Amino acid sequence: MRALLHIFFSDLINSLKDLLPIVIVVGLFQVFVIQSVPMNITSIILGFAIVAFGLAVFIRGLEVGIFPIGENLAHDFAAKGSLVWLLLFAFMLGFSTTIAEPALIAIANKASVISSGQIDAFWLRVTVALSVGCAIALGAYRIVAGHPIHYYIIAGYILVVIVTFFTPKEIIGLAYDSGGVTTSTVTVPLVAALGIGLASSIKGRNPMIDGFGLIAFASLTPMIFVQVYGIVVYSFGGDASLLPVAKVAAAEAFVFDPQKIIMELVGVIQDILPILGVIAFFQLLIIKKPIPRLRQTIVGIVLVVIGLYSFIIGLEMGLFPIGESLALSLTQTNNHALIYLFGFMIGFATTMAEPALIAIAMKAQEVSKTLINEKILRLSVAFGVGVGIALGSYRIVQGDPIHYYIIVGYIFVIIFTYFAPRYIVPIAYDSGGVTTSTVTVPLVAALGLGLASNIDGRNPMIDGFGLIAFASLFPMLTVMGYGIYAQKQVNKITPKE
Repeated sequence: MRALLHIFFSDLINSLKDLLPIVIVVGLFQVFVIQSVPMNITSIILGFAIVAFGLAVFIRGLEVGIFPIGENLAHDFAAKGSLVWLLLFAFMLGFSTTIAEPALIAIANKASVISSGQIDAFWLRVTVALSVGCAIALGAYRIVAGHPIHYYIIAGYILVVIVTFFTPKEIIGLAYDSGGVTTSTVTVPLVAALGIGLASSIKGRNPMIDGFGLIAFASLTPMIFVQVYGIVVYSFGGDASLLPVAKVAAAEAFVFDPQKIIMELVGVIQDILPILGVIAFFQLLIIKKPIPRLRQTIVGIVLVVIGLYSFIIGLEMGLFPIGESLALSLTQTNNHALIYLFGFMIGFATTMAEPALIAIAMKAQEVSKTLINEKILRLSVAFGVGVGIALGSYRIVQGDPIHYYIIVGYIFVIIFTYFAPRYIVPIAYDSGGVTTSTVTVPLVAALGLGLASNIDGRNPMIDGFGLIAFASLFPMLTVMGYGIYAQKQVNKITPKE
């Protein structure tokens, strides 16, 4: 029991360290820019404490239950030798986890309201879920076939750019954002475990080079699918005019409501049930083997549910109200430099606390046998997100078309891919998909739509979306940059033969 408490307190201290950048950023802007102390300061402090507790419990649940079951499934499928069943499992896993993804639901509902109902929230979610299912299946096939990941990703970027020139401008930003909200906090660790497990089980595959990359596929295909969906909707769905969007309202202070809290717990369970259903079906009926270490797996899943639930409650009490209030206050000022600074700092801080990124960084350090440092990887990703959100905010203020920025970004990704060491490329591609999840999406969406709603001449549907796409693009560059630098340092100290 004492050992368990020691592990928990160690996890809790690490979680508090991860949240410290958010506290500093929010505190500095609240004191020096807004120049007031929030009325609900007690609720905010308690919320941050609950977030730290939830993050610690969630990470321990991943270690105990989610990572092992994902890797065991991958080993069993590799041993079974049936490519059809493997690809079907990958598709079902991607579809079932995405259709109920909270971040996707939030973005789809926003898009439906802003487009005057021309974009249907349900069908948008189905489109994205289908794209993610296809992406995970394609990524699994790539691992089995042993193809280099950059051939697929670069071809995908080219296809995204081609389709963009045929897509209505109202849908482009939303389509680009869709690629950043597909990979949930629970999906990322499970998908990563599946990829690494497959690469570890197939002769001739390298877990570092072949195991990562599934998340990158899940971030790429939605951009193509949603653009095609937009072409269909705006070509055959009539010419409904866009409704003006009301200015983004400040988030209300958290109110203790037992019924709402219970419903949110039910919601977390509902998000995880499809994943468990897919796992149970394939494990028991297709592989026809009992779930290994069932008791440990159940404990891990329960810890994930408790951790994720606590995390969400804490966010609603602490981070979301003050973060969205800050975003609203800044968008209503004429000080653009402050907006860009806030975008960078809040992007950096929230990414450092993003559970999906922590999970991937932990796994990358483990698989690379410390060749990749977890902390440095997370710092590289967080810096990329900060730069991306700052530049995306600048794009909204200036009113420039988003696809010019994204196309130039893709060109740089392709160039960096050529120079980066092979082991870092799949992880860099994955980094773009794990940066925008539970913590980041609501704040980034509030900032983008708030800017587009408060700046004259901006259309929330055309200009308000797209910040998430920037937050997904730039981490790929910073992580590959980290890999290039690290490899040069290794070459300096390695004696030449």
